[in-house]
Formats: sequence, C-alpha cells, structure tokens
Amino acid sequence: MAQTLPYLPSYKNVGKLFEKILTAQKPDAFTHAYLRDTIGITGTNDRALISFLRSLGFLDAANRPTAAYDLLKNPTKAKAAIAAGVRTAYAPLFKANEKADELATDALKGLIAQVTGSDKDMVNRIAVTFSAIVKQGDFAEAAKPSKDLETKDEDQSHDKEKNGDKGGLRPEFHYNIQIHLPGNGTEETYLNIFNALRRTFK
Repeated sequence: MAQTLPYLPSYKNVGKLFEKILTAQKPDAFTHAYLRDTIGITGTNDRALISFLRSLGFLDAANRPTAAYDLLKNPTKAKAAIAAGVRTAYAPLFKANEKADELATDALKGLIAQVTGSDKDMVNRIAVTFSAIVKQGDFAEAAKPSKDLETKDEDQSHDKEKNGDKGGLRPEFHYNIQIHLPGNGTEETYLNIFNALRRTFK
C-alpha cells in the first residue's frame, strides 16, 4: 500500500528554523506570526514549516509545542530529538530501509518511489525535504538509550537490592486443591479434614 510522506514546497530555511528555535522563547502556539516575527522566516512557502513541525512531533494538533519541542531548546539533545522526529515522520522509509538516512540521492529517490508510488516530481520534493532535515539530526545519538531512562533503571535496580531483591527469579506457587469428601461422613469428620488442611498450610 502506498504511503504519504511529508515534504516542503521550500526547504532552504530548515536549518534556520531549528537554529532560531534553539535561541528563541518557546511560544504558547507556533503561529504564522511567530514564524515571521520571532523566527524571522517570512516567505509564504515557508508557512508549511509549521505543519512540518507537527509531522515531526514537535507541535500538537493546535500547534502548541510538545515535550519533544522542549528538547530542541537543549543544544545537547536537539539533534537527537530531530533524528527521532524524522524516524517518526518518515517511518515507512525506515521500515523499508533502516539506514534510509544514509542513502545516496538516487538510492533515496528509489526508496521513496517504492514506498509512496508517487510520480517523479513528488519523489524529488520528498527527497530534498528528507535530505534537508536529515542534515539537522544526529541519528547515531538518537539510537543511544536515554540517559534519563538509564538513571531511572539504575534507581529501580538500587531499590530492588535495598529491599533484598537481587534481581533473580521470584517463584510464586499457586495451589489448586481438590477435596473428595466421603458421602457418609459426619460433621465431625468434615471439620477434622478442614482443620488438618488449615494446619498444613498455616
């Protein structure tokens, strides 16, 4: 089944977009006015950068910055965040080739044509957009486990050891007991049986 992939009518300001996001104050909503007045990108075609940010997961449906947007404000995490956004927005490409970000131009266009079934013009638009955003990301860094996650795992491991759990197997046994009571037994007989069971598993 053909897939739809994001593209921009103009990709020349992709680098500038992320540079300005890094230094500008985060908006309540990423509007055309904010793009023009604060980010300093004024072209009509560049308005598509806002929907592009949505496709990358940096804005929600109302164009409000998401938690991923916050990472764009951190110079040590921004490039990895961009790479993660690219993997999400262009998931069909990476599903077809997990090294899509490393492909040469002709190979990339062939992959896009394969995934989307688009004509030559659309394939070119997607390819140049993809190449432009890939340059902004750090895919090697994005593939590493999150430090926050590692710290959380270490804390959980420490808590387990503190509580006497060394991380080994924790066998749990469940008993299903069937009792066949004699049909001619007295009440005393039944009580003795149940009392014996109670003492056994006490």
